[in-house]
Amino acid sequence: YESLSELEEMKGNNEELNALIDEQKSELEEQKNRISRLLRDNGNLNSVRKQLKEYKAQAEQYIAEITQLKEENELLRGSNERLTIARDSLSSSLAYKTQEAEDLSTAKAMLTSEKESLTMENNNLSKKVTAASAIRVENIVVEGMKNRKSGKSAEKKRAKNIEYLTICFDAMSNRVAEAGMETFYVRVISPKGETLAVEELGSGIITNSNTGEQIRFTKSTDTEYQNNEEKLCVNWTPNTPFSEGKYQVEVYNKGFMTGTGAFVLK
Repeated sequence: YESLSELEEMKGNNEELNALIDEQKSELEEQKNRISRLLRDNGNLNSVRKQLKEYKAQAEQYIAEITQLKEENELLRGSNERLTIARDSLSSSLAYKTQEAEDLSTAKAMLTSEKESLTMENNNLSKKVTAASAIRVENIVVEGMKNRKSGKSAEKKRAKNIEYLTICFDAMSNRVAEAGMETFYVRVISPKGETLAVEELGSGIITNSNTGEQIRFTKSTDTEYQNNEEKLCVNWTPNTPFSEGKYQVEVYNKGFMTGTGAFVLK
């Protein structure tokens, strides 16, 4: 009875352990009944004592096993609690890292936007500085010329008599521009609106810094600019007849149109 009572007290919330205790109690009940039968049948106390001793040892073994199982169960419960705490800590850490990653992503997007804005602003400022350093030209004069037999050139007014054009202009002083080599691009536009251009004679294409448009030019000239007013001239000899009518002249520096003019051939 003491063994049965002790086993009953060891029950807890573990269903498997409770089932094992009930099984062991059933075995003890069966043993108790077997001892009672022995006493009734032959009254052999020595045999009964021997059986009791064996049953007591078995009960003690059951109790020891159950005690060990309960201890192991407590260890497992402790481990489970630690794992739960670790899991919650990892979940919290993951949530923090996720939020941190989102914050960094937002900050990166803001920095990218700010960088693009600054880049655009810098490009605009650079464009303004470049525009300010473009050298303005004035007094564009175009003369139709023809070579004489003597080797000297004479000015002509009629298109059929002209062999080449001499285009002169004044490059004005600009203190914003740095002293050094400067290139001026001359564009001569015919009465039909076509740019006079022959690549073999020095014609080419430049980009309009204001619009990004590709523009053909007739001829270019280089000069060692010293920030002072300077007169420059270029000759255009296309080896083809000139047309009668009004011609337009445009001069570009650093991609900006810095001067215009016109002339008429009869």
